[in-house]
Amino acid sequence: MIPVALTIAGSDPSGGAGLQADLKTFHQFGVYGEAVVTLITAQNTRCVYLVDPLPANLVIRQLRAVLEDIPPAAAKTGALGNAELVQAIAEASADFQFPLVVDPVMISKHGVRLLSEEGTCAIVERLIPRAFLLMPNLQEASALTARVIENLEDMREAARVLHQMGAQAVLIKGGHLPDTATDLLFTGENWHEFPAPHIQTRHTHGTGCTFSAAITAQLAAGVPLETAVARAKRFITEAIASSPGLGGGAGPVNHHARPEDK
Repeated sequence: MIPVALTIAGSDPSGGAGLQADLKTFHQFGVYGEAVVTLITAQNTRCVYLVDPLPANLVIRQLRAVLEDIPPAAAKTGALGNAELVQAIAEASADFQFPLVVDPVMISKHGVRLLSEEGTCAIVERLIPRAFLLMPNLQEASALTARVIENLEDMREAARVLHQMGAQAVLIKGGHLPDTATDLLFTGENWHEFPAPHIQTRHTHGTGCTFSAAITAQLAAGVPLETAVARAKRFITEAIASSPGLGGGAGPVNHHARPEDK
């Protein structure tokens, strides 16, 4: 039977990020994708014009419909918009019988907020303890831990704090480190580093969504976490390097990049 993965995320009509990027990535990894919509955006590669979170009851009704008929083997969250949605998803996830990857999306590539300040607090208090894998970037990890994060040692300290908050594993994305784009995984027992060279391009829209979706797809297929992160890192690096150059701003990565293993 084909593995099933679920994304609980916002909609990007330009297709580069959000649930559209997640579904494309699931498909590339040979996984059947489902999507629960949390918020609607009006955006393109140049600008975000509108962010409109859906009512929590509508989001939860979508989720229940999926779970009662085609339950996934792994799920991920993306942009959740506000504290009400974060709390609703956190409460629902208490009954999940599958791993949950939490990508705490806070700010868009264009600098527009996709999560309220109250929503950030709700992630700390309610959603992080539900996470099988929490994967913030440097800015998000700094907001969640109230720490300045500038190097690998700062990332290690932040990962320890986030693990103590309840996440089973923490992957801090180091794409904005000055020297190399090194991601750091902490499982509570072991540390793993995943380095990659910086790629000089403006076409990085949806990088975080695509990376987390690649990990989620592999977890749904039963791949161990460390292996899933390593494969996803190589996939997203190739997707950035081979971006199709679409749009007049920060264009999407290449969702047709070939995964190493499906």
